[in-house]
Amino acid sequence: MTIPPATVPLLISTMAFFVAILFFAGLYQVYRQRSTRRSMLDKVHGATLEEEAFIAETTPESSDNAWGSISGFLSSIGKRVVPTKSQDYSRLRQSLVCAGFRKANAPTIFWGTKGLLLLLFPAGFLLVGVHFVQPMSPNVDMFITLLLAVAGLYLPDIWLHNRTENRKNKIREGLPDALDLLVVCVEAGMGLDAAIKRVSEELELTNKTLSEELRLYGLEQRAGKPRHEALKTLANRIDIEEVHNLTSLLAQTDRFGTSLAQSLRVYSDTFRTKRYMKAEEKGAKLPGKMLFPLILFIFPSLFVALVGPAAIRIYQTMGQT
Repeated sequence: MTIPPATVPLLISTMAFFVAILFFAGLYQVYRQRSTRRSMLDKVHGATLEEEAFIAETTPESSDNAWGSISGFLSSIGKRVVPTKSQDYSRLRQSLVCAGFRKANAPTIFWGTKGLLLLLFPAGFLLVGVHFVQPMSPNVDMFITLLLAVAGLYLPDIWLHNRTENRKNKIREGLPDALDLLVVCVEAGMGLDAAIKRVSEELELTNKTLSEELRLYGLEQRAGKPRHEALKTLANRIDIEEVHNLTSLLAQTDRFGTSLAQSLRVYSDTFRTKRYMKAEEKGAKLPGKMLFPLILFIFPSLFVALVGPAAIRIYQTMGQT
């Protein structure tokens, strides 16, 4: 049985398409299995963040699992395209840390993903789209190819920005509870480090992201880092205005020897008032935001529901005459 020459490009494109699907499906399954296994270990064995950090630091990158091979492949690509300027690299490193990626090879993996998508999207269009879509002019094909290349280059940046914002919002949601617990612990006679450790344990079930950041602060304190530097690192990792203000308050309180409980109580009241004012500001902006949906979607339906029956009756009456 001979294959017609005209169908050879179509078969190659179909095979390449299914290979790409299987590749990304494999990536998803590996990520899902790792997440499930880690959550089960946390629940069964009660693994702490210190144990996880120790395992992550002692496990070699060239481990015998699928994720190690994939990360090594992406890292090898990223080493060739990662920014060489120290300022750009530091900015990327800071963005990844704010998103929760703290490993040393995170920037190279990120840029490796960008480089892979930069080549994969145009190649997929050229191999698959040209044969399944109606033939287009070369200029249109070139424009779509360039558009897909730009999309592959900037999609990881958009994903990183969304992940960072979601993480910051989750920390903002848990910050009032953490501040109230911190005030209670300090007023009960606990020291600052012990209070932060206790707050991180209490928030482990309700806000795991903030709990991990506070636990990392405790690890840095155990490693011998000065308190003001550990607080500054904590604020830089989270990169939220409220946390910057809180860490500055704690550092100044520790430096000048003022009452920690009183300072936290004043800041807690100020923070609560600030949140209340932000809520009022959002409520004041709501009528302006609702104006266009009301005009475009709700008022036409109300107009049809109210005036429609009367218009039909008038039309019937005029038709009879």
